[in-house]
Amino acid sequence: MELSLENVTRRFGQKDAVAGVSAVLKPGVYGLLGANGAGKTTLMRMVCDVLRPTSGRIAYNGVDVASMGEEYRALLGYLPQDFGYYPDFTAMDFMLYMAALKGVPRRKARSLCADLLDEVGLADHAKAKIRTFSGGMKQRLGIAQAVLNNPEVLVLDEPTAGLDPKERVRFRNLIAGFSQDKIVLLSTHIVSDVEYIADEVLLMKSGALIMRGAPESVVASVAGKVWECRASAQKAARMAEELCASNVHYASDGAAVVRVVSDEAPTEEARSVEPTLEDLYLYTFKEGR
Repeated sequence: MELSLENVTRRFGQKDAVAGVSAVLKPGVYGLLGANGAGKTTLMRMVCDVLRPTSGRIAYNGVDVASMGEEYRALLGYLPQDFGYYPDFTAMDFMLYMAALKGVPRRKARSLCADLLDEVGLADHAKAKIRTFSGGMKQRLGIAQAVLNNPEVLVLDEPTAGLDPKERVRFRNLIAGFSQDKIVLLSTHIVSDVEYIADEVLLMKSGALIMRGAPESVVASVAGKVWECRASAQKAARMAEELCASNVHYASDGAAVVRVVSDEAPTEEARSVEPTLEDLYLYTFKEGR
């Protein structure tokens, strides 16, 4: 099982939203990180064959996905940022409707839908209308429909948006279990979600793929660039405004511990600390870079 992106480019007018992205994805979880406008959603829509590349090719097991048509869509699961739903459908009605669209046999559709609603914590709301759902509940329903056809390729665009911490843990566990023999591509602004479950991190900037590797490998690229130092509350506020500060923690004595991502030590007293994926993200996308 292999999904290959070969110099994929998508142009809108005179701008390349995605510029020459190449990658080979095999079973596992791939976390796609990038600032707003980096091209993540455009890339994911091309992977799902919703958009066609201006140039380049996306292939599944060596076959161009554009030529596979329904065969490719049958093995694909997709949760867009804003997935459509019918507000007066119940959760079960919606799942059965999506099952029919995905060609799930009627004799097993109801039990499968019930199992998935239970897995995402919506079993007690199966008969409730979607218009009564919170944002987090709608997102969980979206995750359930995305995995309905047991897809070989699962694409999730901001899947944890609107989920509380407990729901996010449930989601991460669900994806970790599901990804044993699947290709999972997920985009999120919640960096810790990627750090916890991704086998590989793909970092996009200005439409290009600028870094790829296991979380610990890409994080190592900012080793020696993350610092902590104590400062007065006034100085801490100034450092937070002027530097790339990933965290400011105020102590009871009025002083603060400031975590800064920088090529150079922000103060003489600053000590180097272990970096995280969030530090790498901030370093890569800090203003002026």
